[in-house]
Amino acid sequence: MQPLTASPKWFVPGDIDGFFGLLVDNLIQILLIVGLCQGVLGFPAELIFARILPGVALSLILGNAYYSWLAYQQGKREQRDDLTALPYGINTVSLFAYIFLVMLPVKLLAINQGSSPAQAAETAWQAGLVACLGSGLIELGGAWFGERLRRVAPRAAMLSTLAGIALTFIAIGFLFRTFANPMVGILPLGVILLSYFGGVKFGIPGGLFAVLLGVLLSWTTGLTIWDGQQWSAAIDSLGVYVPKLWIGGLWEQRGVLLQYFTIILPMGLFNLVGSLQNLESAAAAGDRYPTTPCLAANGIGTIVAAFCGSCFPTTIYIGHPGWKEMGARVGYSWLNGLVLGVLCLTGSISILTYLVPIDAGMAIVLWIGIVIVAQSFTVTPLRHAPAVVVGLLPGIAGWAALIAKNSFRAAGLGTPEQPFQPDVLVPALRLSDIYIEGAFALEQGVILSAMLLSGMTVYIIDRDFGKAALWSLIAALLSWIGLIHSFQWTPTDTVVKLGWGAGAQWAVSYLLLTLLFLYAAWRTRLQKNNTLEADLEQRP
Repeated sequence: MQPLTASPKWFVPGDIDGFFGLLVDNLIQILLIVGLCQGVLGFPAELIFARILPGVALSLILGNAYYSWLAYQQGKREQRDDLTALPYGINTVSLFAYIFLVMLPVKLLAINQGSSPAQAAETAWQAGLVACLGSGLIELGGAWFGERLRRVAPRAAMLSTLAGIALTFIAIGFLFRTFANPMVGILPLGVILLSYFGGVKFGIPGGLFAVLLGVLLSWTTGLTIWDGQQWSAAIDSLGVYVPKLWIGGLWEQRGVLLQYFTIILPMGLFNLVGSLQNLESAAAAGDRYPTTPCLAANGIGTIVAAFCGSCFPTTIYIGHPGWKEMGARVGYSWLNGLVLGVLCLTGSISILTYLVPIDAGMAIVLWIGIVIVAQSFTVTPLRHAPAVVVGLLPGIAGWAALIAKNSFRAAGLGTPEQPFQPDVLVPALRLSDIYIEGAFALEQGVILSAMLLSGMTVYIIDRDFGKAALWSLIAALLSWIGLIHSFQWTPTDTVVKLGWGAGAQWAVSYLLLTLLFLYAAWRTRLQKNNTLEADLEQRP
């Protein structure tokens, strides 16, 4: 920390490196939004560039402006010029979770019910708005109870659940893509590993170097080729897009808030807890920011995104000490928001999307997945490592369920003409020892069930069997009303089955497990009392 004689500046030379590093992080998220919304969800360009990206822009501009202003004002109060603004941007895990676990199922269900592809895309977008709004409300409310939440939920239960999503929906998919296109994927991955794990300096930020190298390899190896029609479409997307309020879309799909509550609630809590941990990380680096306004700003940024068309929550980013060490201060943050805002509000991001394919930046996303999974082991007590593994399993099962259903569809099933036939598919898979209905059960409420199972394991390891019983009882109650595990087949998908007694078989099983934990608690207490009595009898 500097002596209390300096004053902050709005921009210093170190902000240049910080700006490029944070810009690349956020730019990759935006490229993913465009690529996944087009490729996975089939959204038309108008929906992406005229609705989603203006909402993204507004949330990034407001958030980065606030954290820059906060750092500047705090620097003035503390008479310091070395404060680094909190890094801020789109939440990577929420991006994947809401696309694959909310918006894609909603779209498939809409098509199954007879909607046209355009209508289904509209419905999926509206569902994403509701999920984003729910996450923002949780983050905003958490500004006042976040610390108490952290004390209730074991760290292993929170981080392992996050890691399960990161390992599957983030890391594995891009790992496959890396080795499917090794001429483009492997060398940038090496740059990322050398930069972020090996500390090697390339003269420019490692993330920027990796993306530039990936772009060069994509175009020179023929993975990306010139397409005049696509270039014309990118040019046509240029314009001025003013953010609008989309309250009607939120209201039309308000039922999504309950239907996907088991996804929305944990994602909101993850954003909340992750922001708290990043505030702690900043404090450890010497920059202590007030908790409540920072968390509130997070929630407000996400709520603004939802009302203005974006389906993707924002959050305080990990890595504040890295930006600080790089020399970034206040300017890197506001400049990041300004540049990204201009790219999104003018449609210029369409040009970058065409020139910079996802393959060019997938090494960074793969690294993010690796870091999230590694963190779930390294920042939890060593004895809780088994609980982390348990928390990973439901996420892996949920991803496997998605892959299985996509495989069925690739084989021509899952259409109104050739609907799923569980009485045929399930026995056929069991012949190869694949109990696919177990994966479908874990897929429903995957994040919440992972948290509960990991939490139970933590308290078993700590021999606090009473708390393990409480977590098991919560799982029984959630199963009974169908918020976790309960599912039903449709002609094109497996979807959540809500209702009183919907998940009775899982609820009864968890209830029996609760009784077992209570018995273990009673036996442990009895043995402890017997030991104490024996010690007292042996004393003179």
